[in-house]
Amino acid sequence: MVAARRHVEIAGAGFAGLTAAAAFARRGWSVRVHEAADRLRTAGAGIYIYENGLKVFEAVGAYEAATQGAFPGRAREMRDDANNTIARIEWPADGPMRMFSIVRQNCIDALAAAARRAGAEIVTASEVAGAEPDGVLVLADGRRLAADLVIGADGVGSAVRDSLALMRSFRRLPDGAIRLLVPRTADERRAPETQSYIEYWSGRRRLLYTPVSDQAVYLALLCPLTDRNAQRIPVDVDLWTRSFPHLAELFPRIGGRGRWDPFVVVRLKRWSSGRVAMIGDAAHAMAPNLGQGGGCGMMNGLALAVHLDRQRDIEAGLAEWERSERPLTEHTQRISTVYGWPGSWPPWLRARFYDFAHRNRWIERQRLRTATHVPLGWTPDCGVPAG
Repeated sequence: MVAARRHVEIAGAGFAGLTAAAAFARRGWSVRVHEAADRLRTAGAGIYIYENGLKVFEAVGAYEAATQGAFPGRAREMRDDANNTIARIEWPADGPMRMFSIVRQNCIDALAAAARRAGAEIVTASEVAGAEPDGVLVLADGRRLAADLVIGADGVGSAVRDSLALMRSFRRLPDGAIRLLVPRTADERRAPETQSYIEYWSGRRRLLYTPVSDQAVYLALLCPLTDRNAQRIPVDVDLWTRSFPHLAELFPRIGGRGRWDPFVVVRLKRWSSGRVAMIGDAAHAMAPNLGQGGGCGMMNGLALAVHLDRQRDIEAGLAEWERSERPLTEHTQRISTVYGWPGSWPPWLRARFYDFAHRNRWIERQRLRTATHVPLGWTPDCGVPAG
């Protein structure tokens, strides 16, 4: 007798939710994804995808589309208040760790296409109100959708998580960022200096300059929560120019673009309740300092599908999945938070910390542990096109 096809309902069509959708659909599950917005879209403008995330793209069939036209990372610099380089990291083109900076929407579109090709259904304008532990997704219009598994991937303000009282702690960090894309000039495409990612500091403000394609640069303008003027949208061009006068030609390109988001760290009592699992920012939002929020969400979505494909008992599979995947995610949260501490330090002390951190091999291993991790569900031949 053939076993009945199992069904999963997923709340949220972001990085984690769409990765899970593609991974489950490729393993023969019936999949439906609910997105509250009227179309698939993402905030944050650009994203870093390291080796671990690229392997997830390969495992779910999204690699080629996600990386098409993306900017291959080769070096990252950190510069102090005087625009002197205090740390530099390089990734050789023939090295063991790939890295791309990508327009976030390209990743979302690639993951959605991969999920649909595998047979997943994606429903927009479908707002979720919560979930029940016996495998029921509750929609805002009152409908209750039964499933073998429910996944909450509905972001930092997750209705699924909160309906199940899973929160252990929700901690606001002392800073946040305005993130946006600006056009990349012909000079920037040619100049050697602008082929690297550069993190500029000025007091407690910083600016991250990241090419994401030949046409676009991703900017993140970071500042403390107490720095109200620096958070304003539209961006206060004069204020940011005074902080970074050597970047004066950059700020007029911003126009009315940008969105301010405070940084938070989310930790749950457990990652599941009954037959409901939590992934992505809903389960483990983190500081952005390692560029692994999306990477961890995608790895955990893929691993969830692998564990439940192996284990017919849903709750036993969820417990096994959390034991396997949670330690690395929490390590990433801790190290990412630590890397943000110097933001409130005097510039001379901050420079010394980052110089030391980038020279110390043990610290470097802790920082790169997630980026170099091989995700469960990836195999050496899964990224090779068929035929």
